[in-house]
Amino acid sequence: MQDQPVRRASNIGAEFEARVRKLVADWGAEKSPELIEELIVTALKMARDKMGTGDLKLMNRSLKELRYAAKIFAPYRDVRKVVVFGSARTAATEPEAQLAEEFCRQMVAHRYMVITGGGDGIMGAAQRGAGRENSFGLNIRLPFEQRANEIIEGDPKLINFNYFFTRKLNFVKETHAFALFPGGFGTMEEFFEMLTWKQLGIHSKPIIFVNAQGYYDHLLAQFERAIADGIIRKENRVLYAVAQDQEHVFSMLEDATVLNRVPGKWY
Repeated sequence: MQDQPVRRASNIGAEFEARVRKLVADWGAEKSPELIEELIVTALKMARDKMGTGDLKLMNRSLKELRYAAKIFAPYRDVRKVVVFGSARTAATEPEAQLAEEFCRQMVAHRYMVITGGGDGIMGAAQRGAGRENSFGLNIRLPFEQRANEIIEGDPKLINFNYFFTRKLNFVKETHAFALFPGGFGTMEEFFEMLTWKQLGIHSKPIIFVNAQGYYDHLLAQFERAIADGIIRKENRVLYAVAQDQEHVFSMLEDATVLNRVPGKWY
């Protein structure tokens, strides 16, 4: 259960505290008005601190992205979801893409929705399998390459992010599990961050290698080398699992005890 918010002293003065409280009440904020007040106070403090325009734009845009994403996911809060990470460059005819498509078709049959980075390749294949109605795309605005795939393009569940950190927070906050298909730097960077967050106790959600064509054999061997050298603790093997086919993934997901949200310390 989440901790109930409490009204905190703001040190902006009694007069402004009263004005902020009245504004929030007049607006009709019924859910956690104390937190709405605190958000406004934080914005006022940024003005008092005379922050530069760049910092203000960063904070403003970050908050907008988090608010909008929470709004889009809210109606689906009780639906299980799986994040599919994978290459944007894999052709639809490749075995890895075909596996991702069938995997997500079966995930929908198991009453899951599918979240991807919104791009082409394995991400597009995953969303073809899931279908538009069962897909979310967390797209990142880049100066090259990344664009939304044709399945999710134009759908209300396509969310465009300017910042990787707001995007990654939504990946881990909104999903129930991660499936790692073959991919490059971006795919593995996402995997390692989700793995590190799990190691730190920020989430406890399954992270599963879908080791199609033995793609991750060398990486998994490197993990074993690091364990043997004492660089990674052997107990950390439980942080991830390896599946050779989709049936193995399904059984692991059904057996897992998964949190619906990150722990309360993140709120």
